[in-house]
Amino acid sequence: MNPTLCESAISLSEHQQSHRMKYIAHTAHLQFLGLIEGILAWILIMATVGLNEWRLWHVADESVITSGIAWVGIWRVCFYSHVLPKIENCQSISIADHFVPAEIPVAQVLMLLGVICGLAANISAAVAMRMVYFSVEDRRKIRLVFMLAGTLYVVTSMSCLVPLGWNMNSVLNNSTIDFPPEFHLPTAPVRQQVGSAIGVGIFASILMLISGLLFLCYRYAWQALSSEPHKDTKDPLHGPWTETTLTPTSELPNRDYCGRDNPAFHTEEAS
Repeated sequence: MNPTLCESAISLSEHQQSHRMKYIAHTAHLQFLGLIEGILAWILIMATVGLNEWRLWHVADESVITSGIAWVGIWRVCFYSHVLPKIENCQSISIADHFVPAEIPVAQVLMLLGVICGLAANISAAVAMRMVYFSVEDRRKIRLVFMLAGTLYVVTSMSCLVPLGWNMNSVLNNSTIDFPPEFHLPTAPVRQQVGSAIGVGIFASILMLISGLLFLCYRYAWQALSSEPHKDTKDPLHGPWTETTLTPTSELPNRDYCGRDNPAFHTEEAS
């Protein structure tokens, strides 16, 4: 039996399958970068939710607030004092508190929604990248998964940008908050300053938006054909795929030598 020709056909088939996988993966480098950006942005959004420095209130009366600055967040208000029993004093802000302006409870709801949507977006994006890098045969759902990931990234970005922009506008307009007496804060500060939390949140939201656009603009996802229910043999980017099935033994050239010994070899050996 002459194994050379048969092994060559098998090697050619394996090479074509490997080439197909690498080729699909080669089209999604920017989307992989988008996944990394999405994960980083989601971590920064969670940090934004937990930070107190949304607004920096500069007060004139430092008899209680000895530091002269109070940090107003969406969940609590904190300041340093050497007069009160605790050095750092914090008061919680609830969505049901009547004195808080509308932008604070809206920020509480939308930022939490952004955290949940961001997590779902990263999971969808990870599934999409797995399909690109490791799925060779079934690619019919790539478009659906990429569109889902991109849409969730954009929704996350918008749900965070709205409260961030609203609160930043309130700071720039030096809006007042009618705090109750136990907060030890005046209704209006001397001046307000945009806190670091808003800057971090806006940066994270922009990263989320970029990730969403990268996934929504993935060329293969928009051009992928889903009309064939079982097999997709066409690459919408560069034409039909090369067939990777092995050629039947009956169609191989010199088929007499693929299944039995070469008689010429025995003739020479006998002589």
